[in-house]
Amino acid sequence: MPESSSAAGLGHITAGTPASVAPFPGAVPTALQTLRALDSGPRGLLEAEAESRLGRTGENVLPARRPVPWPRRFLRSLRDPFTSVLLCLGLVSALVSAWGTAGVILALVAVSCLLRSAEEHRADRSTAALRELVATTATVVRRASDGSPPQEREVPVADLVPGDVIRLRPGDLVPADVQLLRTDGLTVHQSALTGESAPVVKQALDIPDPAQTDAGLFAQPQWCFLGSSVTSGSGTAVIVATGGETRFAATHDGRAGQRGASAFDRSVQGISWTLIRFMLLTPPLVLMANAALRGRGLETLPFAVAVAVGLTPEMLPVIVTTTLARGAARLARTSGVIVKRLPALHDLGAVDVLCLDKTGTLTEDRPVVAAATNGADRPDADVLRWAAVNALWTLQLAELPAADALDEAVLDAADALGRGGLGAACALGRGGFGAADAFGKGGPGAVDGGGPSAAGEVDPDAYEGVAVLPFDPVRRVATAVVRRPGRLGVHTLVTKGAVEAVLDRCAMDRGERDRLLAVADRKAGSGLRLLAVARADRAARAGAYTPADERGLTFLGLVALRDVPAPSAADALGVLARRGVSVKVLTGDHPGTAARACADLGLRPEGRTGHNDVVTAEVLDTLSDAELVGVADRATVFARCTPEHKARIVTALRTGGHTTGFLGDGVNDLPALHAADVGICPRNAVDVAREAADVVLAEKDLTAIDRAVLAGRRSSGNIAAYLRITLSSNLGNVIAMLTAGLMLPFLPMLPAQVLVQNLCFDAAQLAFAFDRPAASALRRPTVLRPRDFLRFITGFGLLNAAADLATFGVLALALHNASGDGEAAFHAGWFTENLLTQALVIILLRTGRSAAERRAGGPLRGAAAGLAAVGVALPLTPIGPLLGMSALPPLYYLLLGSVLGLYAVGLTAARRRYERRHLPEAAPDPVREGRRDRKRSGKEERAAELGGVRSGRRH
Repeated sequence: MPESSSAAGLGHITAGTPASVAPFPGAVPTALQTLRALDSGPRGLLEAEAESRLGRTGENVLPARRPVPWPRRFLRSLRDPFTSVLLCLGLVSALVSAWGTAGVILALVAVSCLLRSAEEHRADRSTAALRELVATTATVVRRASDGSPPQEREVPVADLVPGDVIRLRPGDLVPADVQLLRTDGLTVHQSALTGESAPVVKQALDIPDPAQTDAGLFAQPQWCFLGSSVTSGSGTAVIVATGGETRFAATHDGRAGQRGASAFDRSVQGISWTLIRFMLLTPPLVLMANAALRGRGLETLPFAVAVAVGLTPEMLPVIVTTTLARGAARLARTSGVIVKRLPALHDLGAVDVLCLDKTGTLTEDRPVVAAATNGADRPDADVLRWAAVNALWTLQLAELPAADALDEAVLDAADALGRGGLGAACALGRGGFGAADAFGKGGPGAVDGGGPSAAGEVDPDAYEGVAVLPFDPVRRVATAVVRRPGRLGVHTLVTKGAVEAVLDRCAMDRGERDRLLAVADRKAGSGLRLLAVARADRAARAGAYTPADERGLTFLGLVALRDVPAPSAADALGVLARRGVSVKVLTGDHPGTAARACADLGLRPEGRTGHNDVVTAEVLDTLSDAELVGVADRATVFARCTPEHKARIVTALRTGGHTTGFLGDGVNDLPALHAADVGICPRNAVDVAREAADVVLAEKDLTAIDRAVLAGRRSSGNIAAYLRITLSSNLGNVIAMLTAGLMLPFLPMLPAQVLVQNLCFDAAQLAFAFDRPAASALRRPTVLRPRDFLRFITGFGLLNAAADLATFGVLALALHNASGDGEAAFHAGWFTENLLTQALVIILLRTGRSAAERRAGGPLRGAAAGLAAVGVALPLTPIGPLLGMSALPPLYYLLLGSVLGLYAVGLTAARRRYERRHLPEAAPDPVREGRRDRKRSGKEERAAELGGVRSGRRH
């Protein structure tokens, strides 16, 4: 490939120049030099040349998007601690010739890894389909042949190559690293790369400024980078780097891998390593005890390995993967929610703090006009009408692709005011805004305070646009020049923008300016956005207007806007609160705006630091990481946040012991998405946010998050129930087996019998993946805490061991006068008792306080019945003698029934005591509260599922 044909081959890196465009060591190239180095020009590439370069450089996609091969995905599944331990136990079993045990264990490992890798592959395909659904395109300039004129057309971003000439317009994502050739008021957001929350002015430079070169690459105005977005203005640029060669790829490479262990990882690893220690100690203890007390040698090694396997919840990888996969598939089918990382579904169930932005989630991304006042702070409809004149002609003359949200609100309000006067102005508030709160006078209809006579004085449609000076973040104002009807030889400048910027352009003394600023501050503090409006008459002229003409203006007044709460936000916040999920608002808005929106939704700020009980960025910057942990736990609203502030807050919440979810959709949300236990984004989020997120929602809606949380709690509840029941039963069996092994002259169970018993129990445990947990399991976040599990399984395991040892006494009594096959009968009796006690444990330890909740476990009841039937019948079949078991006398079954009855009573009493001590919030009033909560949870769950089905059909 010739060096001039691709940016990837340019090879030199110099300060202040992207790696792909540094053909001149020690200097920053001009636009012309860059075009020559890329063998391109202002008229763009030939279509054939673009296709050729695409074949050489590859698609313009980040490396993280490339699919993971199946073998690598399968091997990655072996990193699970229990899966690794099972693999080791399977190999040890093979070494001691326990081929049956080895085969079963290795089969379980293979099934678990296949399930997990298949579900991750499904999620990757779903995410790829989403990318296609909202595929990003770019406007590129290309030519069909050397003699043909250049033509603009939309192409997928993935098809862009170095040397392509593209157009940039407001709202566009910068699709690659580019050097600007021509600009018109261009500003971009590049917070994903620099953390700057304010837009940055960019412009084409014929000769780069050495002083700006020293300021760093991102500060140079002639470069724009992948991950940025166009805020205002337009430009033409040449692509210098794509895909993995971009600065964005270098900046964010590996960031996903830097995320700390999630709540699921921490929980499972904690439980895993506790049990692994037990399993590693068991075989040596069995060998040493049998050698010391019974004189047995290595012949007990298979038994010792079988005991270690018996302690292991070998179905855990299969149960976890199956449960999470079923939950994720159901969530995708009914709600259109895609879980990209299976453990993230458990983390959703464990989330107790949800962090989100205000705009588009708690409020509609659509401000509306609340009121308009003049310089005397009195309602004046003409202020709104003059603002509409500015908005209308700015939109038309600046050729913007769409109106700014604030301009759109002003135009809607003016249009409604012209149609219906006072009543229409009230309707703008969708039921009233309480503007008297914000202004101290007037009401929702205050914008019409100018009276009927004023209505005809200013009509936006009657004016003729002459020129426009569009808004940019440096001037912070927009000016429209119009010709008023009946005023020949006069042009009127109408300026609208930030209060301070407009006042600076008005002819007034300092005292008046300070008074108006104080009025504006008071109104902004009440949660309103403000636009100042001013105008001036100038003699008509043919020459162009410049920002220098924005001087000596006459101040007209203020237009106040407020956010409209999302229709479902208040109800969704209430549901999340009842489920034990607290919401933290992390926004870049003014503290008053954020506080007002939250208060309107019933989300009261609870912090004690910062303006209006809202923690601001200025306060955050003064806090150490340790201090921030306490502040983040107490406060509800954080304002003026940059991307780094959001990530710090999320990290502080995790440090404080919370399981956090973060909902974001922009490039500025990337640090927080990576910092959270669960990163959540809507499907219309920017590409990089979707790549970083663990969960992709069909829409940016708190109701969708509630459905996802419910699905996570269902899966987590089943996993928690499986672990409690299995581990307590296994621990009890192992304790009893070790004790009996030291007391008996023979092994209490043969290795083959232990294997068959484990297989039967494992088959019954699969029902946990299909169970529907009780309503009480959905009320609170489900967290698998190792200490809680250790206490639970120790207490119930000892109870189970007591039942096993009581069975030992029953066997001794029933077989006292038996014939010489007492060892086979003992094995049969203990085999039967173990499966029956395990069936009882499945039924009686299932989560749920009420009898109705316990009866709800249909799959588990069927599995327990099957397990009990196998335990009773297997020793009586021809398979029994093959496994070393013989038929039992009728007396044994009578005595065993008594033992099991006492065990069931003791198990029920212990469970109720445990629930009273550890689940006090589930039922404060056993009758009224329990009935009401069950009814409410059932309704919410059915409503969430119904809403999810409808949402899934829509999308």
